[in-house]
Amino acid sequence: MTQTLEGKVALVTGGSRGIGAAIAARLAEEGADVAITYASSAEAAEGVAAELRDRGVQALVFKADAASAAQIKALVPQVVERLGRLDILVNNAGIFGGGPLDETEEADFDATVAVNVKAVFLAAREAVKVLPEGGRIINIGSVFGQRVPLPGLGLYSMSKFAVAGLTKAWARDLAARKITVNAIQPGPIDTDMNPEQGDFGAVLGPMIPLGHYGRPEDVANAVAFLAGPQAAFVTGETLNVDGGFEA
Repeated sequence: MTQTLEGKVALVTGGSRGIGAAIAARLAEEGADVAITYASSAEAAEGVAAELRDRGVQALVFKADAASAAQIKALVPQVVERLGRLDILVNNAGIFGGGPLDETEEADFDATVAVNVKAVFLAAREAVKVLPEGGRIINIGSVFGQRVPLPGLGLYSMSKFAVAGLTKAWARDLAARKITVNAIQPGPIDTDMNPEQGDFGAVLGPMIPLGHYGRPEDVANAVAFLAGPQAAFVTGETLNVDGGFEA
């Protein structure tokens, strides 16, 4: 199979498990060297990196808590120092917090914005200093950043609506440099954070026309497309990977 990303370097935040790990594996499959970040589980991150190296690419692990502005701002320079360049940024790290308005604390708001919005902004701002012409920024949003189908999603949905808005704005800002900026908006995906057989799955499952949760690999395949040469004319888009959830 032709490796469309050979010679490229990708950075995937939150790449130690779930969707992030699947994205890292898919980009490595396409030949990219990959840096991944983790917040707390170095062992899990190193396990992912070892699997990537088995594919014949370089893979490095960086501790960078998305809640820490200082760690996120330092991340891109570290990646470039170790791997020589950066071509693809995938802003995947995120947190989910739910609850009705009258039970939501100010600290919950601050934490959600810090990880789901500010970290995306900071990573992208540092990345554009080094991305070459034709570089890629791919933000992982959510279908809850397009529609709010259930109560208790205020903070999470707010943050993902923000990601969609930043994506469209940055596509305009960076178009002259041929850097594309797009967002993937996953629907219900079967991960340890949101298992298909869990309580939340019982609510969301019947809302999916295809009749089942997606897999992390479904999101990873969409990322690989947007990162590759065939998507050079795609920018400012939000691509739903949701089994028809938003149909």
